[in-house]
Amino acid sequence: MAVKLAVLGATGQVGSVMINILQERKFPVDDIRFFATSHSAGKSIKFFDSFVEVEDISKCDFKGIDIALMSIGADASKEFSPLLAKQGAVVIDNSKAFRMDPDVPLVVSEVNPEDLTNIKKNIVANPNCTTMVAMPVLAPLDKHFGLKSINVCSYQAVSGAGRNGVKEFVIQNEQISNVGTLAFSADESKKLNEYVAVFPEKIAYNVIPLAGSLLGDETTEEEKLREESRKILHNPSLAVGALCVRVPVVTGHSLAVTGCFERAVDIKAVKKILSNSKGVRIEEIPTPLKATGADEVLVGRIKLNGAFQNAVDMFICGDNLRKGAALNAIQVAELLLSKF
Repeated sequence: MAVKLAVLGATGQVGSVMINILQERKFPVDDIRFFATSHSAGKSIKFFDSFVEVEDISKCDFKGIDIALMSIGADASKEFSPLLAKQGAVVIDNSKAFRMDPDVPLVVSEVNPEDLTNIKKNIVANPNCTTMVAMPVLAPLDKHFGLKSINVCSYQAVSGAGRNGVKEFVIQNEQISNVGTLAFSADESKKLNEYVAVFPEKIAYNVIPLAGSLLGDETTEEEKLREESRKILHNPSLAVGALCVRVPVVTGHSLAVTGCFERAVDIKAVKKILSNSKGVRIEEIPTPLKATGADEVLVGRIKLNGAFQNAVDMFICGDNLRKGAALNAIQVAELLLSKF
């Protein structure tokens, strides 16, 4: 059934990917509206064979919208999502604003679609892109073996920090390339440091063991991974250890994961389960480059962990802009189509 759809944040990094995926998947749209801030309002975006003018989000009436795909940041979402929901739209929000609200389902389409049966506030939350990469792999293993704990080291792309994160990486990379060496003079180092704003250290040719903002000893990214995993898997006591790292990769988050299980695990059985799991593809050597543009998350290097009982090591990669954000929102929207 065709619906009236809105994309809020249509000119942003994730919003642009959403619009492309809607066309790729031929989402049944009866009418579509694009919204952004006043800075982008008035621009036209091609959608199939038509051009749709971007509306100013602060000046619009949202009546008549069935489903709203929201990618405008947490503060703006707190303001506009309830307005849309009050006027009858089901909002699928990509920010952190409502993820831990007990009355808002936090959904990965392949993992917990049953949570969409109870949408009390007309809002559905999309998980953090790092959590999203892990869930399609860990959920089926949890069902078969009983997941007790996970320990994760993430390797997160600069695009996870938005377009400014990508811009900072590109500028720094060009500066280093122009110098032609990593041994900078004092003047060269000073010039390069002018482009350190988004990340706490230089990201080009570097690895930063801090992704997100510090909350005591851990970061916001590490907190999200722990709390969101517990909610999605319906396991509030799940033990989660995480260290989130920023790496000089444009697109694609990667995770080195050790999962410990209640029951004995067999690697052949693990691989068979994952090969039959939706949204998962086994790769001998998964990389963020291979994952870029893919609908599935990639998993490989699957092996027993010799340090812990019933433990499995694996390496998981996923496109943080596609499956990690835009695609899952649209997959959730597809699950909701029967409501309209």
